[in-house]
Amino acid sequence: MADQAATKPASAATEEVRRLVERAQGGDREALEELYLLHFDRIYSYLHMSVGNRHDAEDLTTQTFLKMLESIGRFRWQSAPFSAWLFRIAHNLAMDHFRARRRWQPEEDVPEPMGSEEPSAETEAMRTIGRESMLAMIEDLSPEQQQVLTLKFVFNFSNGEVATILEKTEGAIKSLQHRALVSLQKQLETGPSADAPSS
Repeated sequence: MADQAATKPASAATEEVRRLVERAQGGDREALEELYLLHFDRIYSYLHMSVGNRHDAEDLTTQTFLKMLESIGRFRWQSAPFSAWLFRIAHNLAMDHFRARRRWQPEEDVPEPMGSEEPSAETEAMRTIGRESMLAMIEDLSPEQQQVLTLKFVFNFSNGEVATILEKTEGAIKSLQHRALVSLQKQLETGPSADAPSS
């Protein structure tokens, strides 16, 4: 009974988005505005973290919602939610932005690490690293590793949803996450502790 009560708000929110999308696909302007308001902050935050400056993030956020307007009629409910579809639009625009500046170097797809049923490095890294500290530390990771950690731990997408957004396999996402978190764990073990109190 308690589980049903806990999942009801999320389920109700999903149903509300589904109804808004259906109305928006029928040309309802108010539904489009509501979808915009519901998703604006997360899309802008994601793009700001991706491109690193407010001006480009604002421009790309506008482009994301223009693409949403153009494409919403083709959106179909599948395994990923509407928000993942919208984040994929934002991600693709950010990648176009980087390609135009020749700064984006995608990592090659790598197989999932062996023994991945034992996520001790990931668990330990996330236990040790707070969210704010992680955001500062991930700047040393590859752009794709940064994307995966940001979508997973800041925006709380599942591996399947991150795979949809980044147009990769779920195994590739797990591998990128694993390598990123192992790298962060090594930084914690070897890096100087700047925050340590001097006694």
